[in-house]
Amino acid sequence: MEGLKVSDANLVVYVHPSKSRRVSQAILRELSSLLFKFHEVFDGVVLAYDVEIVDKIAKILPGIHPYFGVRLNAKLLLFSPKPNMLVEGKVVKLTQESIHIIVLGFASAVIISEDIREDFRYKNKNGKELYRSRSQKHHSIKVGTMIRFMVKSMDEEILHIYGSLLPAHTGSISWLDKNSTEISTTDSRKRVNESRGLLEGQATKELTPINNMITKSKKRRIVEEP
Repeated sequence: MEGLKVSDANLVVYVHPSKSRRVSQAILRELSSLLFKFHEVFDGVVLAYDVEIVDKIAKILPGIHPYFGVRLNAKLLLFSPKPNMLVEGKVVKLTQESIHIIVLGFASAVIISEDIREDFRYKNKNGKELYRSRSQKHHSIKVGTMIRFMVKSMDEEILHIYGSLLPAHTGSISWLDKNSTEISTTDSRKRVNESRGLLEGQATKELTPINNMITKSKKRRIVEEP
C-alpha cells in the first residue's frame, strides 16, 4: 500500500525533573503521545516507533522547573497519503450514494457516488447491499471487502480520506490480485505491485515488523499507565 514510509528522526525529549528517576518511562510516554495523530513536522500520522537514546548526559534547561532534554534517534513508521496514491481499507458501510471504509484500523475514508466508476452498479438484495461490476460479474464490493482505492484528498485534522474508484486498477483487492493481467496499463500494474511490496520491502529491511512495533507501542502505553 502506498502512503506508508519509514523515516529517521533526531529528537529531543524534555523531561520534568520529577521524572528523573524514571527517565525511560517518561520518554516512552512522550513518544506514545505522538501515535495516531498527524504531525506537520513528520508530514504524516505516526503509527509506530523504535527509539535509541543517543546521549546519556541530558542538557539541563534553566528555569523555575529545570527540565532536562534527552537526545534520541528514532525510526518512525508514518502514514502520509497524498493525492493519486493507492491505499487499502475495509468496507464498513455501503449506500447508493457512498462507500465507507476504515484504513489501517484508525482512519476513515469515503467514496461518494460521483467517484465510483459507472461500471459498478449498486444492488440491494434481501437487505444486502453491494456494488457489482457490469463487465466483470465476479468483481463485487460489499461490507467486509478489502478494497484498493485512489486518494483524492485527506483532512489531516480528523484523519478522514476522500477517495475514488474511477481508475481501472481500483476495487476489490482479492479480485484485482487474481486478475492483475486485466488491469489496463503497465503503469497501473507497477503501482499495484509497489503498494503491495512496500511494507514487505522497506519496512522489513529498515525496521522491525510492523505488527511487532505496534504491539510494542501498545504494551509500552499499558506499562506507562499510572
